[in-house]
Amino acid sequence: MATHQAAIFLLAVNLGLLWLLMAAPLGRRTIKVRRNLRERPEEVWNITRPAGDLTAWHPSVIAVEPVDGHPDLIEFAYRHPDRNGDPTRRTMIVDRASMTAGGSFSCELRVVADSTLDHSFWQGFSETRTVERTETGSLVTVEQTDIYRGLAFYLFRLFALRRELAALRDHVEGRSGSTLKHLEHPLWQTLLVVLSTLMLWPFFGLGMTGLMMSTFLTLVIVLHELGHMIAYRAFGHQSVRMIVVPLLGGIAIGGRPYNTLFEVATCALMGAGVSGFLVPILVAAHQSATGLPHADAMEGPILVFLVILGAFNLLNLLPTYRFDGGQVLRQIFNSQRMLALASFGVTGVVLWTGWRIGLSPMTLIVGLTLFTLLSLIRTNGAKPRHELVAMSPAERLMTGFGYYAALAMHVYAVVYACDRLFG
Repeated sequence: MATHQAAIFLLAVNLGLLWLLMAAPLGRRTIKVRRNLRERPEEVWNITRPAGDLTAWHPSVIAVEPVDGHPDLIEFAYRHPDRNGDPTRRTMIVDRASMTAGGSFSCELRVVADSTLDHSFWQGFSETRTVERTETGSLVTVEQTDIYRGLAFYLFRLFALRRELAALRDHVEGRSGSTLKHLEHPLWQTLLVVLSTLMLWPFFGLGMTGLMMSTFLTLVIVLHELGHMIAYRAFGHQSVRMIVVPLLGGIAIGGRPYNTLFEVATCALMGAGVSGFLVPILVAAHQSATGLPHADAMEGPILVFLVILGAFNLLNLLPTYRFDGGQVLRQIFNSQRMLALASFGVTGVVLWTGWRIGLSPMTLIVGLTLFTLLSLIRTNGAKPRHELVAMSPAERLMTGFGYYAALAMHVYAVVYACDRLFG
């Protein structure tokens, strides 16, 4: 399969996966997780009920306080911070708490206030906790019902709930939880990097050249996400992490919600921005290797890496809704007219780059069609409780120049490398 055909096919696969993960209408779904514990249900209920001793075992809850004057309301404080770095606080109402003669306990919970998210985020959410007596102890069941659009958040909730009940079991059995259970553990992320490389390999041909290209693409993805992580750190995020998603790339996750629109734009831009600093280094390395003995063995891989680095980040700067380019441009331009003009301009630059390196008109049309379809994938993002701090004119100007500098740098990388590989 030709390289550009492999790229188009990979983009088509990504388009389907992104739709499934981010936009597929799953409707109202209930996630149910159960755990059998060797402990009396009365004791288990005392540490799992909303006003119980959750702080002793729960991986996220750091404080539980009743709301004065409202016996049915409970405020939870969580480890993950809000936009100001303070613990996120969530107030929940307890509906239909009950205890049966057989020794079973249950309650239903709904969110009525959140210090981070707008209340519309929680409108379809409810949670049921049940502790039932069994012959060996008790059975704990937690059910969460919500309206889901896209599989990603459904899976996130499922894994979070499983982690919660695993922490409960470890607490009851007197064991310390292992970080190996967490997907973010470096061992699992290393394995996912290797898996991603192997899954990308067939798209470039099952040979040593194909393996080199899939390895380079995985490395480019990791470098791109490291750029986002550097930006998060620069804005004071106490913890940042990266999750590799085979075939789709990676996700850099900050330690708190965004506080300003400038922060949104900069953190989105720095994925391609940090990679852009490598372009002159790679060009200088290629030019330095030209006069060395066995230069062909060094020049080829450098140019291939430069093409992949430039093309990946160039496509990521396209003004589609889910890509970094769309995130940056939406923060820079308030006017829909200016946003549309900037989007057409950037798309034109990318199309010109494809024409400049010799891609056929049909390939460019198919690629443009795929990205147009990708731009139609919209998700209902988590609306913050309070509006983010607006960008100043100076911040808009600086971000705009940074965006177009990154765009130009990666265009140069693709053209420079392709002229020497195929010229």
